[in-house]
Amino acid sequence: MPAYHSAFNADTSVRQVGNMALLPINTKIRGPAPIASDPNEPDIIEESLDLFRANCLFRNFEIKGPADRLMIYLILFISDCLTKLAPTAGKPSPGYQEALKILQTQAVDTFALPGDAGFPLNSLYHAPANRMDADALRSYLTQTRSELAIRLVDRLYPHEQVLGSDGQPTGQSGGRASKPSKWWMSFQKRRFMGRSLSA
Repeated sequence: MPAYHSAFNADTSVRQVGNMALLPINTKIRGPAPIASDPNEPDIIEESLDLFRANCLFRNFEIKGPADRLMIYLILFISDCLTKLAPTAGKPSPGYQEALKILQTQAVDTFALPGDAGFPLNSLYHAPANRMDADALRSYLTQTRSELAIRLVDRLYPHEQVLGSDGQPTGQSGGRASKPSKWWMSFQKRRFMGRSLSA
């Protein structure tokens, strides 16, 4: 079974820095990302979240376009986020608000760009052509990482179902789950392509 590729590879109108696409996203976070023309259509962040669990099972991935490179980066960032929220000896997983703070901090922390010594996929990515492109890519990735962190926490801590007196769900949403979804956290040790952004 082959890995899933980005549906945005066919869009040749988007700006590229190096060989990574700067795709439109749906966000209220300020930054240089183009705004998606239809906010009801899934963007690259939604696509990365949807494909994360399936794609992180693959150690090899054939890149079919610049959108795949952005998706790979976002999937690796999701892996790093799950690792950050994983419980350790004497420290349980954080609740919703604390997880949101942790991941928003991680999103804006200093990170390596393609071409930098610490970037794990330099063999697959071209470095930005100049300082202006590097600044644009860093701003775009910071904005995208910030939006992804918010959406990931929403998926990790879903609203719990309100149960009626008969023990059946009423269809109403209650508060957020107190710990992250085990269906997501079970993928924390999986490394897409055997890589990590933080290593």
